[in-house]
Amino acid sequence: MGEGKLTQIIGAVLDIRFDKEELPSLYNAIHIPFNDSYIVAEVMQHLGNDTVRCVAMTATDGLQRGMKAIDTGAPIKVPVGDKVLGRVFNVLGDTVDDEGNPNSEEMWSIHREAPAFVDQKPVTEIFETGIKVIDLL
Repeated sequence: MGEGKLTQIIGAVLDIRFDKEELPSLYNAIHIPFNDSYIVAEVMQHLGNDTVRCVAMTATDGLQRGMKAIDTGAPIKVPVGDKVLGRVFNVLGDTVDDEGNPNSEEMWSIHREAPAFVDQKPVTEIFETGIKVIDLL
């Protein structure tokens, strides 16, 4: 887990310079301490000169060049399992339905390999989304 500094902010796109030995991998989550919380960004590109280009997952209003950025060493993870069924989450795995975060033991990365072809079902079946308008169509 390395520490870097913000060098450029263009809307939701952030450039962060790290030490050469601490350059984060693609898709790693970066935490930028801001106020009493932090802003989460995801590494999308290595630009060279020990700099990575990231996309912020929330608004970047108030960020300034030179602010500290911390590499988490892992991708963004969200809870999975029976406890999340019927709940509404944002891309960071936080609930937006005002019922509190579930205590899910299992967390999966938001970037995963597609299932192998042999694991897919070649049968036609109804996919129920729980959204009445879409299910009606």
